[in-house]
Amino acid sequence: MKKHALLVALGLSLVLLFVGDAAGFYRLGFVQFIDAKLYDYRLRLTLPGKGDDRIVILDIDEKSLKEEGRWPWGRDKLAVLMDELFEHYGAAVVGFDVVFAERDNSSGLRVLQELGKNQFKNVAQFQSVLTRITPRLEYDKLFADKIGQRNVVLGYYFSNSERGSGKSISGVLPEPVFPAGTFRGRPILFMRWDSYGGNLPELQRSAESAGHFNPVVDFDGVVRRVPMIVEYDGAYYESLALAVVRAALGMPKLSPGYATGKDKNYGGLEWLTLESPQGNLRIPVDAEVSTLVPYRGARGTFRYISVADVLHERVQTADMKGRIILVGTSAPGLMDIRATPVGEVYPGVEIHASMISGILNQDIKQNPPYVPGANVLMLLIAGVALAILLPLLSPAHGTLLSAGVLLVEVVVNGSLWGYGNIALPLAGGLIMVFALFALNMTYGYFTTERTKRQITGLFGQYVPSEVVDEMSRNPERVSMEGESREMTVLFSDVRGFTTISEGLEPKDLSLLMNEFLTPLSRVIYRHRGTIDKYMGDCIMAFWGAPLPDTRHAYHAVLAGLEMQRALSGLQPHFRERGWPKIAIGVGINTGRVSVGNMGSEVRMAYTVMGDAVNLAARLEGITKEYGVGVLVGEVTKEEAPEFVYRELDLVRVKGKDKPVAVYEPIGPVGEVESSVLEEIRLFQQALRFYRRQEWDKAELQLYGLSKIAPQEKLYEMYGERVAYYRNNPPGENWDGVFVFNTK
Repeated sequence: MKKHALLVALGLSLVLLFVGDAAGFYRLGFVQFIDAKLYDYRLRLTLPGKGDDRIVILDIDEKSLKEEGRWPWGRDKLAVLMDELFEHYGAAVVGFDVVFAERDNSSGLRVLQELGKNQFKNVAQFQSVLTRITPRLEYDKLFADKIGQRNVVLGYYFSNSERGSGKSISGVLPEPVFPAGTFRGRPILFMRWDSYGGNLPELQRSAESAGHFNPVVDFDGVVRRVPMIVEYDGAYYESLALAVVRAALGMPKLSPGYATGKDKNYGGLEWLTLESPQGNLRIPVDAEVSTLVPYRGARGTFRYISVADVLHERVQTADMKGRIILVGTSAPGLMDIRATPVGEVYPGVEIHASMISGILNQDIKQNPPYVPGANVLMLLIAGVALAILLPLLSPAHGTLLSAGVLLVEVVVNGSLWGYGNIALPLAGGLIMVFALFALNMTYGYFTTERTKRQITGLFGQYVPSEVVDEMSRNPERVSMEGESREMTVLFSDVRGFTTISEGLEPKDLSLLMNEFLTPLSRVIYRHRGTIDKYMGDCIMAFWGAPLPDTRHAYHAVLAGLEMQRALSGLQPHFRERGWPKIAIGVGINTGRVSVGNMGSEVRMAYTVMGDAVNLAARLEGITKEYGVGVLVGEVTKEEAPEFVYRELDLVRVKGKDKPVAVYEPIGPVGEVESSVLEEIRLFQQALRFYRRQEWDKAELQLYGLSKIAPQEKLYEMYGERVAYYRNNPPGENWDGVFVFNTK
C-alpha cells in the first residue's frame, strides 16, 4: 500500500475536485456542459412523442400574419377572437403568451377626440356622432370587457435593469401568488428581478390572472427549466403555465411544500401544491424554485391551429371545445423562438404547453434541492473506493471494477430517471470514474515501463527473456533488497582447464569458451535458472530468485543433467576443429541463502551468499574425485524426489565440520533402465559393507561392480580406500566420513 500512496493521493485529489463541483463550491465547465448534454440525451430517449389533447396552441403564424396583417393587431380583432373562442368554440381557458403593455390607438379615436376639442368643438352633430361611436373605438376597453367575462390568463415578463440605468417598468403586475414575507427566514434561492413589462391596468384587472413567461436560459443558451415562482420587490409571482393550470382548475389555493428534518441552512422548499377539489397536484421545484420542462416531443408535438382559421371559423368545434388554449406565435419574425433539448428552433408557447401538460399529468422530472447532496455522497462513495482499490488491482481487474462502477452509476441514474422521475446529475460521476481509471492506467503504464526497463537492465543478463517479461508483469514479486530464501545453487567448472588453455591460442580459447558456455547457459535459462556470473570457465547459477520457484531443486538438477548431455553433443564439433575434449563437473546444493543486490558503492551485483553456496562450490570441486558429472547435496535430493539418485559418500569438505551425504542424480524416475537400477542397488550394498568396516565383503562387491562397469572411477576409488583401511583401520568409532582437505 505504501508504494501506491502517491497514486491514492492523486486519486483522492481528483475525487475532491469533482465533489467540490457537485457541492457548488465552483463550476467545472466541461462537467456542466457534458451533464447538460447527457440530460438532453436522456430526455430525448424517453420522450412520449405525442402531445396532450387537452391543450391547443393558437398560433399567430405566417398564415395569420398574411391574412390579418402584421402584428400587433388591433385589440378589436382580439375581442372578436375572444368571442369566437369562448362562445363559438367553447374553450375552457385561454392563456396569452403575449404581453399587452401599450395602448391600442389604431382606431383613430384619439385623432377624432382632438378634432372634437378643437376644429369641431361647437359642431353638435360631430359631437353626437363622436359620443355614439367612442365605445366602439375604445379597443383596449373593448378587449378588456371581452376578457373580463371569460377565463383568460395574461402573460408578462420580468427583467433586470443594467447597472446604472435604473428600473424599467411598464404596465402593472397581477396580485402576487404569495405576499411579501411568506418565506421569511428560509434561505430559498428565488430568482429575483427588479424590472418588468406588464399589461395595461384595465386588461390586467379584467383578466382572471396572469403569469410570467420567463424561462431559465442555461449557460449554453438552451431552455431546460421554468421558474415556477419568482421574487419581485419582496413578493412572489407565478409562471404563466402555473397560472393557466390554476385557472383551468378553478383557481385552487397554491401552497409551498417543505421537506422536514433538514438542516437549518436548508430552505426545504421542494414542491408546490395545488389544492384542487379534484385532487392535489404536486409540482417539484429545485433550489431556485424552478421546474424541469417535461418536453413531450419535437416542435409541433402539440396541436397547432392558426388564429386566422379561428377568426374565420374554419375549425371544427370539437377541436377546441373544453380545451386549454394558448395564444402564441411560431413565426420567426416575432422573436419567440427558443433553443431547447428537443430542438434548436422551438416556439416558446410550446414550452408553456409542455409545462401545463406535465403539471396536469404529474410526470415532471424532479431536481429537488437535496440532489447536490445526494450527488456528493455518491461521488464520495464511488470515488474513494476507486481511488483506494484501483492502485491495488491489475489492469484487467481495474478495468472490470471501473466498468462495474460505471454500469452501476448508469443503472441507478436511469432507474431514478425512469421510475422515480428524479434527474440526478450523471456527468460528474462518469467523468470521475474515467479520470480515475485513466490516471491509474497511465500511471501504471509509465511505472510498468520504467520498472520493465529497470528489471531488464538489472536482470536481462541474469535470467531468460520470458522470466524478465514475467517479472515485468508482476514487479511487486521482485525485490532487490537482501533477503533470506530457500534456494538451489549450481556451480559448473571445466576439468583440467589450465592444461587446455595452455594448448590453445588466445583466439581459439576465446572461441572455445563461447562455444561451450553458450549452450550450457541456454540450458540454465530453459529451466528458469538465474546466471549469477561467469568465473573464467566456471558458471555460477541459482534457482528461486528473483522470482520465487517452488520447484527450484527440481529445475536445478534437471539443468545439471541436461548440461552434461549438451556438452556431449558438442564433442564431435570440438574434434572437427581440433579442440580437446571438454568435461565439466556440476555441483548442486539446496539451502537457505542471502540473495539481493550486493557489492560496494563502486559496483553492485545481484547474487547469493551463504553456507549453502559454499557447499555447492565444494561439491563441484569433488565431482572429479568420484568420476561423476553431477553431484548434489542431501537437501537437494530430498527436495527433488523426481530423480533416481546414487549415494556416493558421506564427506566432510574443506571449511565444514558437519559431514554431508552426497549423491549422483542418474535420471528421472521411470526413465532409468533396470540394469542401472540394479547396479545402484549393488553399490549401495557395497557402501554398507564399507561403512561397517567389512572390508572383504566390500572388496568382493566392488570387484563385481568393476566387472559390470570397468570404466567407473567410483569403484576403483572405493577399492583403493578398502585396501588402505584394511592396513590402516580407522577404529571402532569411525563414522564412515571421508575428509577432503582440498577444494
